[in-house]
Amino acid sequence: MDDKTKQIAELNDKCREAMGIYGPVFQTRGISALPMIEQSAIREKVETFDAFTPDNDPYGERDFGAFIHGGQKVFWKIDYYAKDDLTRGSEQPENTAHTTRVLTIMLAEEY
Repeated sequence: MDDKTKQIAELNDKCREAMGIYGPVFQTRGISALPMIEQSAIREKVETFDAFTPDNDPYGERDFGAFIHGGQKVFWKIDYYAKDDLTRGSEQPENTAHTTRVLTIMLAEEY
């Protein structure tokens, strides 16, 4: 893993492990419709997710995960946006001065 990829992965871990501090967090309607205790359990699974493999993390950035919760498949994804307007992708995801990370948590069926 090169230095740039390692830095991106570390920033993504921070974004996921300290939700809301390193970037906004969004839940889809399907997640938000679940009881609060289930939403909390799902967020905890996202925060502690460490089952990265070459199949689910081919670029080594740790920006996506999937797991089963309550019989439903849940996805989470981190996207990188240009900090100045949040309407386009960041060209420097390793640079926090130019990038806002957005974490989205969804039911797989909503993808």
